[in-house]
Amino acid sequence: MEEKFMQEALKEAKKAYKKLEVPVGAVIVKNGEIIAKAHNLKETKFDTTKHAEILAIQKASKKLKSWRLIDCEMYITLEPCAMCAGAIINSRIKKIYIGTMDEKTGAAGSKLNLFKDYTFNHSVEVETNVMQKQCEKLLKDFFKELRTIKNS
Repeated sequence: MEEKFMQEALKEAKKAYKKLEVPVGAVIVKNGEIIAKAHNLKETKFDTTKHAEILAIQKASKKLKSWRLIDCEMYITLEPCAMCAGAIINSRIKKIYIGTMDEKTGAAGSKLNLFKDYTFNHSVEVETNVMQKQCEKLLKDFFKELRTIKNS
């Protein structure tokens, strides 16, 4: 089941890749059904807050007509940053599944861990390295291609 939903997150990440966005995808699931999908749009929209996780939370909230995403799970191809981790906590998402970790800006254990090291009014379960190789490869390919484009 985990892989099925992470596959959908990877499809979203590939959409971002085609737009020369950092290829991150997010999918929100409730009761075994996808209720929202999104990918990074920072470059396209010239907006720092247009991360896949934030966009998916907005779509899910609109669909459920609530900012509280109780009993929802999120599948993310890359470890969330502090902004996204905060949004995940505040939206009351139950559990997140992470494809690969982000050693530079990750806030689920790489740089800091907002989910475990701090006490908030809501706790989020975290599972890491779901389809890690595929998620990691997509990011590595993207940055390799981006360097090639910039150097030509």
